[in-house]
Amino acid sequence: MKIEDYELIGFLDHILKIDEKGNFIPKIDPSTGTQKIDRITGLPVWEALQEGTRHSAKVMGHLDKNIKANRELLTSLYALIRRMQIQMELDGRVPGNSGTFADTLDGSTNKIKLDTAMTDIIEAVIIGTTTLKVASVDGFTPFTQVTIFDDVASEDVVITAVGTDTITVSALTNSYKKGAKVARSNVQIDTVNAEMGVGDWKTYNVELVEVV
Repeated sequence: MKIEDYELIGFLDHILKIDEKGNFIPKIDPSTGTQKIDRITGLPVWEALQEGTRHSAKVMGHLDKNIKANRELLTSLYALIRRMQIQMELDGRVPGNSGTFADTLDGSTNKIKLDTAMTDIIEAVIIGTTTLKVASVDGFTPFTQVTIFDDVASEDVVITAVGTDTITVSALTNSYKKGAKVARSNVQIDTVNAEMGVGDWKTYNVELVEVV
């Protein structure tokens, strides 16, 4: 964010003149010879030793603009510091991580976007299987890694090909139930509590009811 130059307003106090007795000196209206009355406030006007800075839309608009700019700057700096904190926490914890992370947990975008592509295996598979029949292939591409998991086992495999309703992977080392998940990431992001959690795997009982 570019930081604009700030022009100081240079506020001045409004200081009134006083006589030798300590009383304010009236400002005389030459046309009447009496103390001048302010046409807007209806109050008497006194001689000023120093004219103070006038309260105006221009002055307040200048302040308002710069308060907004400073707030935006502080917000961006807070997000940057938060990212640096996360990067320092991750540094050295994950092999090959190189200090990069998928999500800053603050709802803002970053150089890396978490890939949330996920689908279901529609037929049970056994150890050694390479072709998976899935509910959808949206978001999956060859030569990317995915996690396959159910409530018993999980493993990471590499996709070698993507068909219209199948995903071909390296040979499985576990068997999986119908409904097992194939996911680019099984992480669930909680932006409210700024936490990452493990995704759930569930089965559901469905009762078919005939409608007459």
